[in-house]
Amino acid sequence: MDASDGLGSVPILEAMGIRVVEVRPGFARAELPPEPNTNHFGVTYAGSLFSVAEMLGGLLALATFDLDGELAGFVPLVKESTIRFRRPALGVVRAEASLSDDEVARVRESALAVGKGEFVLEATLTDAGGEVVASTTGTYQVRRLG
Repeated sequence: MDASDGLGSVPILEAMGIRVVEVRPGFARAELPPEPNTNHFGVTYAGSLFSVAEMLGGLLALATFDLDGELAGFVPLVKESTIRFRRPALGVVRAEASLSDDEVARVRESALAVGKGEFVLEATLTDAGGEVVASTTGTYQVRRLG
């Protein structure tokens, strides 16, 4: 399983037009187009903003951890997530999140030792002008299922 499989495995994300811009170990960035994500006020729908930010945790985990090798049988899960809306979003919204190398190593070691590795991921969402429109904080896990 790799990060490119992540978006296609959740059909609603494709329906929203989310586009993965960059994904590599420890980093994920995606874009959310205005259509079909505009609400009745003409700004980006809050649920769409949340979705593009939340899915970064899964993409980042798929790109960062060897879920086909040493962590085979593990999956990325979201445990908790909050969002803070700062201003109405217009146009294309870019969401990005990253984990440090030290945090990646800690999560990997925990997953191997106890069957799950938990991490907190902060995502920033910006509009076409570079203004922050929202931010999220999510608690994620790579966890062995079964």
